[in-house]
Amino acid sequence: MAAEAAQAMTSGGADRRPRHVAIIMDGNGRWATERGWPRLVGHRRGAERVKQIVRACPELGVDWLTVYAFSTENWKRSTEEVLGLMKIFRRYIEREAEGMSAEGVRLRFIGGRDRLDPKLRALMSSIETRTSGNTRLNLTVAINYGGRDELTRAAGRLAQKIARGEVSDPGENDLADCLDTAGHPDPDLVIRTSGETRTSNFLPWQAAYAEYEFTPTMWPDFTPEHLGTILDRYGMRERRFGGV
Repeated sequence: MAAEAAQAMTSGGADRRPRHVAIIMDGNGRWATERGWPRLVGHRRGAERVKQIVRACPELGVDWLTVYAFSTENWKRSTEEVLGLMKIFRRYIEREAEGMSAEGVRLRFIGGRDRLDPKLRALMSSIETRTSGNTRLNLTVAINYGGRDELTRAAGRLAQKIARGEVSDPGENDLADCLDTAGHPDPDLVIRTSGETRTSNFLPWQAAYAEYEFTPTMWPDFTPEHLGTILDRYGMRERRFGGV
């Protein structure tokens, strides 16, 4: 399927592919509810979809992929759903570690880790170390992530640097260096599935100049072909960054 999607991008603006794609993976719960299934079934199906999209990205010319897995606001959901999601995260990391390492995927996580289970944090750190030398695709997973929370934590880090005398005249780059995504390129394209048209506190600093695409397709139904079509449309856009 990924090969077909890649072929679909050979027309028009295929030579202007985004280097970094960020995705708000929305609609798992609703997808399951519409079928009369528990919401966690949708989340499990969504995790399977992540694997397909990750494998398709290098063939589609995407070097960086950032996915929104769990927000700081998602703790408001039922205890059953939150615990189920954390279990899915653990299983995903455990099962995919070997494959990601073999396929050249570098996996990193952004978001506050203090609230996460110690076993999950240990798994996250382990796979980050294990895949640190991979270069085929940079995959970043946002867990317990919120843009305002990230900016607040970054401001605190920057204040500490100023207090230590490491920064005397702080500017944008100094704050960017204190973000969870320090060293990552900004996303060129942000995609949100499920028909919602909100950014939901996702990468507000990094996506300041990104193109946005809102698709009605629920995340469990979002295929490499869908991604290829969106990337093709992206290539047709004129990006002026404030210029003429």
